Amino acid sequence: MSPPSPPHDRGHDRSISAFRPVPRTGVIYVTTEAAKLGFHYGDAEWCNLGQGQPETGALPGAPPRIESVTIHGDDQEYAPVAGLFELREAIADLYNRLYRRGMSSRYSAENVSVSGGGRAALTRAAASLGQINLGHFLPDYTAYEELLDVFGNFQAIPILLEGDRGYGFSVGDLRREILGRGLSALLLSNPCNPTGKHVRGEELAAWVRSCDELDCALLVDEFYSHYVYEDGNEAAPMESAARYVEDVDRDPILIFDGLTKNWRYPGWRVTWTVGPKSVIEAVASAGSFLDGGGSKPMQRAAVGLMSADHVRAETAAIQKVFSKKRRLMIDRLRKMGIVIDVEPEGTFYVWGSTAELPGTLSDGHAFFRAALQEKVICVPGEFFDVNPGKRRAGRPSRFRNHVRFSFGPSEEVVSRALDRLEAMVARAR
Repeated sequence: MSPPSPPHDRGHDRSISAFRPVPRTGVIYVTTEAAKLGFHYGDAEWCNLGQGQPETGALPGAPPRIESVTIHGDDQEYAPVAGLFELREAIADLYNRLYRRGMSSRYSAENVSVSGGGRAALTRAAASLGQINLGHFLPDYTAYEELLDVFGNFQAIPILLEGDRGYGFSVGDLRREILGRGLSALLLSNPCNPTGKHVRGEELAAWVRSCDELDCALLVDEFYSHYVYEDGNEAAPMESAARYVEDVDRDPILIFDGLTKNWRYPGWRVTWTVGPKSVIEAVASAGSFLDGGGSKPMQRAAVGLMSADHVRAETAAIQKVFSKKRRLMIDRLRKMGIVIDVEPEGTFYVWGSTAELPGTLSDGHAFFRAALQEKVICVPGEFFDVNPGKRRAGRPSRFRNHVRFSFGPSEEVVSRALDRLEAMVARAR
């Protein structure tokens, strides 16, 4: 008789067969690795150039920051899955004021669904898609990878963007991909995280027209749409695909945004989806089984942030402060030998290649590891090589020599981090 199996030692981890390993997104991975070396949020010794959030304190010229929220009696109850009606109405009115003045087709509360965070908004939309081909770009937002893999009802089709073309993608390219690959939907961040490439103006208008004409839903992540810059570091107007939609209930345009970046309230977890009423109904229905809805008191507090005057003042302050940090980071990274394919037209990231740096620092992941020893966090470029289902497993990432650097922290933290990286590179030469 075989000896009985020893009891499970609960002091050691073991795999549970019912669950699969779930990878961490880029930002969570790098901060987890930093934590092994002593990093914790709020630690003044560390410089987090990996963070995906902007500085959240007061900025010169910005509206006062909200530091307390009143909780009403009925705020103890669930919020509607689609969000508080008054917030949905305020969001619709904001889009109409900013982007649709003089247009006969205008958004209403029924064109808006509110959710508890950007990933929740995107997940609701993904769960609402049918059995289609959905295009996505490389590189793009790291969290898209699991999002595009967890639902089996659509096929994710990668579209490669080239650094030597400045990550540009013309309207002709767009139409060719839609027709050639049979795309029924296209997902992108605009401005793009990580490259900062921004489709705007007549080019964005042509994208909207083409997707309408070819019946391809355009899913536009606009979370960085107020962090936009003109040549010469000047301020740029806020931009949205909403400006170019002809019929809000017919055109297949879905827009995602929220308080996370453009209002600098990431901890509130208040985001929204704007689109045709029929799609918003489906998105809200998906929320009923995916997440159940967002925080009621935070949604109520967000209503007052939806005035056009507030948004314009906040955006002007953001652009003034972040333009300066953008220029600082671009110039300092180039000085230390990091190649920037294209200066970011939006976001608060710089996407740079370490290929020309000495020794092991030429590899993006090795650069990240070395930077951790300097108490600086950044994100290796391979995380933005969105690869749902790991279908390209075994092949080296096209972005293995790239790193994403965030100028989301304060100017003082950004400057201190660049000093440390510059000294690190100098020692390696």
